[in-house]
Amino acid sequence: MNASATLLPAVVRPAVEDRHWLSSDHCAAPVLDLLDGLGWAIVETREANIHMTSPEGGVYVGWLPEDPSAWAREIVWRVQVLPADGEAWVQEFGVHTPSEAVAGFLAALVAHSSR
Repeated sequence: MNASATLLPAVVRPAVEDRHWLSSDHCAAPVLDLLDGLGWAIVETREANIHMTSPEGGVYVGWLPEDPSAWAREIVWRVQVLPADGEAWVQEFGVHTPSEAVAGFLAALVAHSSR
C-alpha cells in the first residue's frame, strides 16, 4: 500500500539540544514541582525517599531512590491509584525513566480525573 506524501503525518525532528530530557538525570524536580503546585501532600523520609498523596487521597506517588525493595525490582517511581468506584492499579517506572516523562504521565492522569 502506498500513501501520498500529503496524507502522511509530518516528521517532527527536534533540535538535538531539545532532547536532553530523553534520558534520566535522576532528579525528581519535575514531578515534585507539578504535584506541589497542585496542592499534594509531600513527605520526605530520612532516607531521601519522597511520598506524595493527592488532596482527596486517591492517588499516591512514591519517589523511591533509596528503597531496597524498589531497587530490587529496578524501579524508582511508583504511582498507585485507588479509584472510589473501581479496581486499584499501579504503574511503576524504572530508574532510567526521565522525571519529565513521569510528570507528563501524572499531568495527563490529573487532567483526566478533573473532567
